[in-house]
Amino acid sequence: MSKTILIHSFRHGVGRSTIAANLAFLLASEGQRVAIIDTSTKAPATHLLFGLKEDDMAYSFNDYLLGQCDIQQAAHNVTGHLKESLKGQIFLVPANTKSEKTARQLNDAQDALLLNTGCQTLIDSLGLDALLIDTQPGVSETALVAITVADTLVMILGLSKQDYQGTGVTMDVVRQLDVPRVVLIVNEAPTAFDFDEIETKMEQTYNCEVVAVLPHLDEVMALANKDIFALRYPNHSLTTQLRKAAINLTS
Repeated sequence: MSKTILIHSFRHGVGRSTIAANLAFLLASEGQRVAIIDTSTKAPATHLLFGLKEDDMAYSFNDYLLGQCDIQQAAHNVTGHLKESLKGQIFLVPANTKSEKTARQLNDAQDALLLNTGCQTLIDSLGLDALLIDTQPGVSETALVAITVADTLVMILGLSKQDYQGTGVTMDVVRQLDVPRVVLIVNEAPTAFDFDEIETKMEQTYNCEVVAVLPHLDEVMALANKDIFALRYPNHSLTTQLRKAAINLTS
C-alpha cells in the first residue's frame, strides 16, 4: 500500500528539500516507484537537486493549481537525470515552471481537496509505492493545508532556539489535525554533540519518535543544494542513516 509522506518544518533553511530528495532517491534505489510534489511555489528548489532545468519543465504544481494541466502532465520522470542505474523510478512534480509566473499557493479546504485528488491520481496512474510532499514551512494556513493528506508527517528541525519554539507550536497544531503518524528528523547537529542525548531530549520534549539525528557536514554544504548526497556518497554514514529513515517511514 502506498504511503504519503509529508516533509515539513517551521522555517526555511533546515534541509527539508534536501532530505526529501535523498529519501526519494534511496527508496528508488531499493526498487520502489516514488514521486515528490514540491508545493513551495514561491521558492521552488527541489528540481535543482535532480538537475531538472526550467526549459525541461512543461508543467508544474503551480500550473495544476491554476487548472492549466492535469497532475500527471506535471509529473516529470527524473530517474534518467541522476546518471545512476536505479531499480525503481523517481517522478517529480516541480513547484513552478517559470520564475516570472504568478505563484498560486495552497490556501483552503478546496485546495486540500485538489491536492488530495492529485495525490491519489499520481499514486494510481504511476503505480507509486511512496509519495513525498515537500511543503511550505511554518504554521500558516498555506503551510498546513497539505498536512491533511499525509499518512506520515516528518518534522525537520535544527537545534536553534527558534526551531525549538516553532516546532513546538507546529506540533500543537498538527496534533489537532489527526495525522496518523508524526515523527522528527533533527538535521545539521554539530558532530561534537552526543546524538543519543539529542534523540532522547527531542523525544521527551515533543513526545514524538525521532527517526534520525543527522550531522552537520561540509560535504553536504559543498553540494549547495544542487545534487543528491546519497548518490554522490553511497557509502557515507549519513547515507546509511538516511536509508534507515527511509525504510522506517515506508514500513
